[in-house]
This record gives sequence, structure tokens and C-alpha cells, in this order.
Amino acid sequence: MPERDFYKVLQIDPEADPDVVTAAYETLAGKLNPRRDMTGVHEVRLAELMRAYATLADPAGRRAYDQQRSSDLVAMVPGDDGQDYRRLATGSLTERVQAGPHGEHVDSLTIGFGRYAGWTLGSLVYRDPDYLRWLSRHSSGIRYRSAILRLLGEQEEQRAPQHAR
Repeated sequence: MPERDFYKVLQIDPEADPDVVTAAYETLAGKLNPRRDMTGVHEVRLAELMRAYATLADPAGRRAYDQQRSSDLVAMVPGDDGQDYRRLATGSLTERVQAGPHGEHVDSLTIGFGRYAGWTLGSLVYRDPDYLRWLSRHSSGIRYRSAILRLLGEQEEQRAPQHAR
């Protein structure tokens, strides 16, 4: 899944009509004026808008994106402390996260922000699993959520036999 949610890029509801997708793209693209923005940010923003529009305007592309988007999201309800890792880390929601977006294993995914910038999820699961639990519930970690839950579930499974001895 892309780092940015295409629906958020276009500022529309995921259930929006195709005409709304087009109208949102045209409106937002029209607001990006290179004469007003001398920093070049408009070029990046316009490229992001075009990528989102190209995906969501195509019915087949939108279906594929929606399917991928729904499998990347793990529902967390109020009061859920995220402790049921076995349930969340197994099953259809996370079966596909054995490899990251570029084919790497989930434990080699690298965090690019915060106090653990540059650390892999695999090293953090041993160093600071509480941080990973927090990150899996926080909006900044949503793109890593299914991978984190899988790794925490695997760690819990490895520790379970040791405690049984």
C-alpha cells in the first residue's frame, strides 16, 4: 500500500462516486499554482494527486486498491489494548505481510521517523516491544500495523513454550 491514502490525498470519502473523484482531482489540481509556490512543493503535490486520481478513476485499479487498503487496516476498537496478537497476527488480514512492499521480510522493514528512525521492526520487537505495541495503535504506525502485529504474535509464540517448561 502506498504511504499516503489516496482517498485522503483527494480529500474524499472511500465510498465516493466516480464523478466526485474527478471533481476532487480537478479542484485540488486547479489550486496548485506554480506562480504562487516558488518552493516546488506544488510539483510534488500535483504528482501525488495525479497518482491518486489515476488509481481511483480506473474501476479495476480502484477495486484492487480498495482490496489492498482493507487488508492493510486492522480494526482497533476503543478499549482494545492490542494484546490479542495471535488473533490479529494470523488469518486473512495478515497472511500477505510475510513480505514487505518491496519483497523484504517484515522484520527488515525500517522505521523512518521518531526515536527509532533507522531501526528495523525485527530489532525493535526484541529491544522495545512496548513501543511497537504503541506504534501499532498510533496513526503514525498504521502502515506498519499488520507487520508489527505479526512480529509480536511470533514473539509471543516463541516465548510461550519457554514459560511452559
